[in-house]
Amino acid sequence: MKLPFFIRRPWLVVRGTMANRDTPDLAALAAIDDPEDFVWAVLPHAARSFATSILVLPRREAWAAAIGYLYCRILDTYEDLHPDVDARPELLRSFGARFVDDGLGAPPAISAALARDDRDRGHLLLIERIELIDKAFRELDTADRSSIAELVHNMAGGMAWASETLAAQTGVLEDADQRARYCHYVIGEPALYAMRSLLHLPVTAPRRADALRVSEMIQLANITRDIEKDLANGLAYHPALRPDLGSAALDAPAEERVRAVREELLLEALSGVDAYARLVGDLATSGISQARGAAVLMLSFTDRYYSRCAVRAGHVGWPGARRSLMIYANAVLATISARWAKKVVDGIVGEFHRAATRIGSASAEAG
Repeated sequence: MKLPFFIRRPWLVVRGTMANRDTPDLAALAAIDDPEDFVWAVLPHAARSFATSILVLPRREAWAAAIGYLYCRILDTYEDLHPDVDARPELLRSFGARFVDDGLGAPPAISAALARDDRDRGHLLLIERIELIDKAFRELDTADRSSIAELVHNMAGGMAWASETLAAQTGVLEDADQRARYCHYVIGEPALYAMRSLLHLPVTAPRRADALRVSEMIQLANITRDIEKDLANGLAYHPALRPDLGSAALDAPAEERVRAVREELLLEALSGVDAYARLVGDLATSGISQARGAAVLMLSFTDRYYSRCAVRAGHVGWPGARRSLMIYANAVLATISARWAKKVVDGIVGEFHRAATRIGSASAEAG
């Protein structure tokens, strides 16, 4: 008999924080036969910092979000690893279609030989053991199954569009509008799912606009982190990097192009923080709110990343909660106190604005 989730939660958070995401224990994960144990064990390797934000939600919402996230990670795995650019869009759509009427047929096949490292092998393990995720999905109530099915279907269609667009444009997204549309599909759809099903907020037009803007801020963290890796794989999310497609090693001019693009995308991301602050402000303004704590936790990890990204782009970072223990402590306090949550969010908003002004001024002077 399993312990109640509120007792297991601290251990799951600690275990996830300590997990080595680069070298997961694949044998141990593959040996798990219980759906709940498998979902919680594999989540830190699939979701990175999102895993902790999921775990601090109330039990029902956390469980549904974890299952939904693993399906979305499977879509990402097909997008990242499937080698046939012409077949990839239909493959993505077919995975989204498997949720129609809870059919959950066999997922599209993908070779384990495509894995480049143990992290990829961990992601492919999700497809190999998808029957465990499907079993957990079938045990959700009708509303949660419907919400997850909508999420995966919409995300699959959007990722198919991105795959087709990248193939037609030789691996490059040509402008900010295409980049934003890509972010809206891969993070915006999960954000709207969270608003509907986890936070139980009506999706008004202003909230939808803010959620999509926040999706750009969050997804640009992934894009700016992996520029060099994506180039080596023939992908670029900025047209200035077209000359460097397929380059495993960058010369000095290419390194400067990467630095300049990272700086530009960093500024693009920092400008989304006001939308995030408005969404946090829509959460419970008094009393205990686990959703509020989860939102502060995610923003704090994003703040830490972008400070480091600024350094990679040739600028100074900014102060803030940099140790995970302090970030978690702030999230706990934000769960208890709306005033503390506002203090943390306001502090990060101010740092983002100051950093944007500083970096923008330095870039203008250098140009």
